[in-house]
Amino acid sequence: MSEEKELKSNLLKHMKYNIFAFALILTIFALFMFFVMKTVTYVRADNELINAKNEIIELNNVIHNRNNVLLPNWFAGSAKDRIKTNFLDLSKYISNPRINMIVWDENGNLIMGLGNVNDYIKEISFDKDNINKIFDVKIGNNYNYRAINFIIDYDKNGEVEYCQLLLNIDTERFLVAICLQIVVVATVICIICSIMISYFLSKSTIKPIAENMRKHTEFVQNASHELRTPLTIIQAKQELLLDEPDAKIIDKIEDISITLEETKRLTKITKDLLLLTRADNKNMTLQKEDTELDEFVSNIIKNYIELAEIEGKKINIDTSFGKEIKIDRTKIHELLVILIDNAIKYTEEGDSIEVLTYSKDNKCIIEVKDTGIGVSEEGLKRIFERFYRDDKARNRETGGTGLGLSIASTIVKSHGGTIKASHNEPKGTVFTVRLPLK
Repeated sequence: MSEEKELKSNLLKHMKYNIFAFALILTIFALFMFFVMKTVTYVRADNELINAKNEIIELNNVIHNRNNVLLPNWFAGSAKDRIKTNFLDLSKYISNPRINMIVWDENGNLIMGLGNVNDYIKEISFDKDNINKIFDVKIGNNYNYRAINFIIDYDKNGEVEYCQLLLNIDTERFLVAICLQIVVVATVICIICSIMISYFLSKSTIKPIAENMRKHTEFVQNASHELRTPLTIIQAKQELLLDEPDAKIIDKIEDISITLEETKRLTKITKDLLLLTRADNKNMTLQKEDTELDEFVSNIIKNYIELAEIEGKKINIDTSFGKEIKIDRTKIHELLVILIDNAIKYTEEGDSIEVLTYSKDNKCIIEVKDTGIGVSEEGLKRIFERFYRDDKARNRETGGTGLGLSIASTIVKSHGGTIKASHNEPKGTVFTVRLPLK
């Protein structure tokens, strides 16, 4: 699979995962909100029914007691008329105007109905086994009620009367239906938005993957090139030696010397690549020890002062850190060698190099400044990448592999520090290393 196809495949895969996650979360949230809204809406209606039931039972007990005492002188009508009179009395005290009341006898025969359901009362059935439970009742084609049945009274013969309360819930059903529509529309809109968000998130996620793939490809290509060059030279020189098997070593000393130099170069590249690989795998181990930094840096740099003077360049040392710091001496030695060697390579006769150590913001600062040919803006951004050489300054003619500064960055990061390249005014480059004191 090509790199581009693999990236597209990864992008689609990330999009699917993101869309599924967003859609699942939004759907669960929407359903939760809908069921909460529905439950709260109907709970309120059910509470109204229960409150009305409790009012009627309480008031009926008062009226029932009164009738038992006063009935001989108060009312001489039939039991059915007495029940109607009691419930007419009760209906005056129902505090909720939405409540409709129907009274049934023990056999399920209608005794009376109070409220706005009289026109549809023949459509209402009564089930005396369904007592003290709230249930739904549909009247006609358009009216919906919540209802509850309960025992309300006994006549003198011990016969039971039942009361049925009905509360119209068309408004609640309308609100629930509207809520459902809003939830559905909002969910669809959110899912569409989630698709867009997933696309941008997936692109953001895939970007470092694409960058890593680019760097990996570039790394393999550059490593192959760097390794191929010395191998080609070594092979050519060895073939020349085979062409003259009787030649003396002294006659072929130049070819042998070149072969050895390229072998050393090949060994160094292999060593550098192995170091970077270990760093990538977090296998770089440090042997830290307390070190007097100023003396340590001065001793390393002094070895290069004479070399620089031979080339007509000057190295100045200004060490003012004045403290001990815990570092891996071998690794920091390699770091300084890389930086000073880099400065000498890319400066010309008459240029100067300055090495400074000092403390700032609770950090140990090591700076290597030069007045050399400098680095481009693009180079400053990529100078620590593996095998990167700035178009202006870094080329293979200097003998470098493009791995030195990448190794320097790895060493600094392994110490928990940072390294930065910047322009030196009026010309040249500054490398600034910041190391933690602890």
